[in-house]
Amino acid sequence: MTRISREMMKDMLSVYFIMGSNNTDADPVSVVKKAIEGGATLFQFREKGSGSLTGEERVQFAKQVQDVCRQAGIPFIINDDVELALRLKADGVHIGQDDADAAETRAAIGDMILGVSAHNVSEVKRAEAAGADYVGMGPVYPTETKKDAEAVQGVTLIEEVRRQGITIPIVGIGGITAANAAPVIKAGADGVSMISAISQSDDPKEAARRFFEEIQRSKAKS
Repeated sequence: MTRISREMMKDMLSVYFIMGSNNTDADPVSVVKKAIEGGATLFQFREKGSGSLTGEERVQFAKQVQDVCRQAGIPFIINDDVELALRLKADGVHIGQDDADAAETRAAIGDMILGVSAHNVSEVKRAEAAGADYVGMGPVYPTETKKDAEAVQGVTLIEEVRRQGITIPIVGIGGITAANAAPVIKAGADGVSMISAISQSDDPKEAARRFFEEIQRSKAKS
């Protein structure tokens, strides 16, 4: 396995869908399948918080979703669990600033995709130096899904990172909908991530399709 190229990573970040079983009232595996059919380009498994699965149930759910991703040919990323990622031979891991050390995680996962959450320019630089393949930046807009989220910062930080000539792939995080995604791409992000905008939609496939079309349109303009 070789490290993913930046160009390929930028494409894969376009519609970055994040979900756990507790983020939907529908069948979660079905929601992921529909989201991918609609245009999700990457999936992050984030089984955390109230009502989430634990132990072997969590592992089995992860395997089911991984199979869906494999069949569709999109990356399956695991949030903050290097051990599970290695056990399942996932495509990558995403860590927050408080979850793990990026350089240690890179050493543990080899050439898997490594994503790191970053909330200021110095965190972006540190993540890049430690071997991150992309950074998740936000929250761009107010979000209800993550109760412990940092202060909302709009697109100014993304703009600042690009102004400084930092070229690491960026995915915008937090409160992003198809209606407000365009400014995130215009600011310099390569894609947007979402949970509830798809997971709680009555039609996850249509919701993902709207995101995909909006991102492609915005990328063509930027």
